[in-house]
Amino acid sequence: MNAVRRLGMGLAALGRPAYINVGRSQALPPERGVEDLRKATWEVLDAAYAAGVRWVDAARSYGSSEDFLGGWLAERGHQDVTVSSKWGYTYVGRWRLDADVHEVKEHSLERFREQYLESRRFLGEALSVYQVHSLTEDSPLFGDRALQAALGDAAADGLRLGFSTSGPRQAETVRRALALEVGGRRLFSTVQSTWNVLEPSVGAALREAHDQGVHVLVKEAMANGRLAVRPPRALRQVADRHGTGPDAVALASVLSRPWADTVLIGAVSTAQLHSNLAAVNLVLDEDDLETLDPLALPPARYWQERAALPWA
Repeated sequence: MNAVRRLGMGLAALGRPAYINVGRSQALPPERGVEDLRKATWEVLDAAYAAGVRWVDAARSYGSSEDFLGGWLAERGHQDVTVSSKWGYTYVGRWRLDADVHEVKEHSLERFREQYLESRRFLGEALSVYQVHSLTEDSPLFGDRALQAALGDAAADGLRLGFSTSGPRQAETVRRALALEVGGRRLFSTVQSTWNVLEPSVGAALREAHDQGVHVLVKEAMANGRLAVRPPRALRQVADRHGTGPDAVALASVLSRPWADTVLIGAVSTAQLHSNLAAVNLVLDEDDLETLDPLALPPARYWQERAALPWA
């Protein structure tokens, strides 16, 4: 497959005024009103589509991301874009940078039903993959048979179901979630997890999922911008060796994994997007990958550092 077709656009950093991506603030418009970010989102989506990207990922908690995406699809008339979104978090930031809380998590039957209707209102029939947002091993979903049955009904109606993961025990969550069945059929057909050179611990579980026919999406390939803005020395060495940016190397490291079906990028400007797209022409050899391997952190440390990133 053409490498660019393995890329997808993630809207976590474009759909709301505040997020935890490092290097985001300088690339956004000076004003971050709804219409300012709608315009920025459309510009990035236009550039991504022109480059060949055909997957876009949103979520109910990404502010107005579904509204922005649905409007863009309707205006442009594109019929060949795979649209995924997520339920389980609610955006409560009220479009404020200084909100005490930006999103609230709830994996319940009521929340699924409520947010599914909202997602359909914004995205219509374009919504093809609906994911549980940030599933962890302690999620009540695992013991909620009514919720599982409702998800199974949605799948029976043709909706592809998936889940995203976070936290230091992603691998355990992936394996447990993919074992769930409703009516004798696997409940989830996609999985979206954080994998990057700092946090590769879920890799084996994602490879197993891919081998089982599950579509694997990788998020946070640049560790929320840290690998692009504050690249470790080894990453910078590989980038210099190839005459490219550290962001391209970080993305290329994910693309080098054959189990990564779709690699999400979180660019917030066309300049960031074009810099990221250099990854599709970058082939890392064994020496490059061996140089990057020692960058892996203990998962608990990685997620602790991620949790400390400020919303800005």
